[in-house]
Amino acid sequence: MKFVAYERAKQGTGASRRLRITGKTPGIVYGGEGQPQLIELDHNALWHALKKEAFHSSILEMDLAGATTKVLLRDVQYHPFRPLVQHVDFQRVDARTRMTVKVPLHYKGEEESTAVKLDHNLVNHVMTEIEVSCLPADLPEFIEVDLSGLTKNATLHVNDITLPKGVKFVSHGKVNPVLVSAVPPLVAEEAAPAAEGAAPAEGAPAAAKTDAKAAPAKKK
Repeated sequence: MKFVAYERAKQGTGASRRLRITGKTPGIVYGGEGQPQLIELDHNALWHALKKEAFHSSILEMDLAGATTKVLLRDVQYHPFRPLVQHVDFQRVDARTRMTVKVPLHYKGEEESTAVKLDHNLVNHVMTEIEVSCLPADLPEFIEVDLSGLTKNATLHVNDITLPKGVKFVSHGKVNPVLVSAVPPLVAEEAAPAAEGAAPAEGAPAAAKTDAKAAPAKKK
């Protein structure tokens, strides 16, 4: 994917606030052999780009002052409650250096599995993305996982799938985490029968008697 960025001369809270008022989003590009560079982007274009999965997980081509640089989106800061992107960070990509990136998982075929068709299991997607290490040229936009062979009450782990060539899973101490689990459907519990010999409900209390005397009849 391609996007356009512009050079930003000023930095600081005040300058960033004024930039946002004009419909721009401040950002920075770092890494590689160059120095960190301040940039600004059109907010509306950036907002729509951020809705696309590929913008988060693939190598991007940044057009800056007529030159194209390959970068990765590394961080996005959103406003706490307004639909506003406050800041973005990009990292330059070196073709010879391995990088660590989170890649989304695309599951398919679960409706064709015996776990779903025959045993009516519910398929729980425990992980929707995994972190991998690879060279920029080997980075996949997503990793497809086929669930058509899933069986009753089974689990699928990272080691059960085949990663693309040159891509390695980054475990962070979790050697073989669960990606997907098939679980039996929930069965509604029957209402417990009423206890035998339950005492009948007490009747309503008797109406209170009034002691008030009738008013004497008027004399003619």
